[in-house]
Amino acid sequence: MNSLALINEFLGQPPNASSHGYQIDHILEFCHWFMAALFIGWSTFFIFVLIRFRKRRQPTADYHGVTGPISTHLEFSVVLIEAVLLLGFAIPLWAKRVNQFPPGKEALLVHVVAQQFSFNYHLPGPDGKFGRRDVSFVSNSNPVGLDPSDPAGKDDIVTTGELHVPVNRPVIAELSSKDVIHDYFVPAMRIGGDAIPGSLIPIWFTPLKTGTYEVICAQLCGLGHYGMKGTLVVDTPQDYEAWLKERAELAGGAQPASSPGAPQQPQNKLPQAAGKPEQQPAQPAQSPGQL
Repeated sequence: MNSLALINEFLGQPPNASSHGYQIDHILEFCHWFMAALFIGWSTFFIFVLIRFRKRRQPTADYHGVTGPISTHLEFSVVLIEAVLLLGFAIPLWAKRVNQFPPGKEALLVHVVAQQFSFNYHLPGPDGKFGRRDVSFVSNSNPVGLDPSDPAGKDDIVTTGELHVPVNRPVIAELSSKDVIHDYFVPAMRIGGDAIPGSLIPIWFTPLKTGTYEVICAQLCGLGHYGMKGTLVVDTPQDYEAWLKERAELAGGAQPASSPGAPQQPQNKLPQAAGKPEQQPAQPAQSPGQL
């Protein structure tokens, strides 16, 4: 077991599944080994002082203290290491995450709308355009408030609790909230961000491993906070296209030729069977916290 895996297991973190996660893990590893060295060093020094300057050996107090340079050198070394950790690792990584977003054409854009006590996901349909949203349209069957009169929203995909994304493709999640402050946190992706009412806060990550990962709210948001969890499913490109097709059918929209934002590929359209009624849009399950 390498040191990163050891630190992750000690902290209770799942294995990293994103492209940038190893940088987060390296900082955590360095911080914990550094803190361990400080703890052992200062504890050893404290025990030495207790023994060396015990009352029996030195009954009279020495008011001059340490006269050598060793104390100054140790304190300067600690400050220097902390400065290198902050300026050389933490700030550059933070700046990269907030300033260097992937190009919009390459990334999958999804709106995450939090509420007590669930996460709603809004993706564009085959046209690649988000439908207009307004709080006046929010209801149990319309959790993100899509405007029913907006043609761009007819084929949009809305899910609650579960989001599917393709592997090895950047994902930009724009966070917002309908009620109180939440925090969208995906431990395996080493990513998280506050969802604040009235704000649209973007975060991004690139998943590297297919699988199912837990999504949690990391901000105390009410009595049901403990149960505010969801699922992030990282699919192969083929499985993701199948999921998009399924969601488009449930929404009553057109069949997507490819995922939103990806290059379009020709697709043969099959005529609808005569006399077969059109599939009715599925009603989303009632969201917790909605009246």
